[in-house]
Amino acid sequence: MPMVKLVEYQEASSEARAVFDDIMATRKTDWVNNFWKVLASHPPTMRRVWESVKQVMAPGALDPLTKEMLYIAVSVTNACEYCIHSHTAAARAKGLTDAQLAELLAVVGLANQTNALADGYRVPVDPQFVPR
Repeated sequence: MPMVKLVEYQEASSEARAVFDDIMATRKTDWVNNFWKVLASHPPTMRRVWESVKQVMAPGALDPLTKEMLYIAVSVTNACEYCIHSHTAAARAKGLTDAQLAELLAVVGLANQTNALADGYRVPVDPQFVPR
């Protein structure tokens, strides 16, 4: 159950509607997912997050599929069920295969395990790993 009411387009403030319109135009779709409907309850946050999404997820040095896979990895680590589902769907739309997802999840699981061990044991960082 959401902490706030989902704001549908027709109920949204003019500021939230402007963000909804930009999301639909940018994504070339006729719907907006529940994440944005929840954020529409506070339009300044909605706009700020959407602007960040557009900047960070835009084409750059990393290809779109890699960015979605990184998003999945962090979402799994943070146990964000919504983000796991939404970014897996986005990654699949960009070509993610079942084999890639399985390997990604194996890497995420291994990284979380070894991170916890290294942190728990307080392993000192090798000097060769530190940039000079």
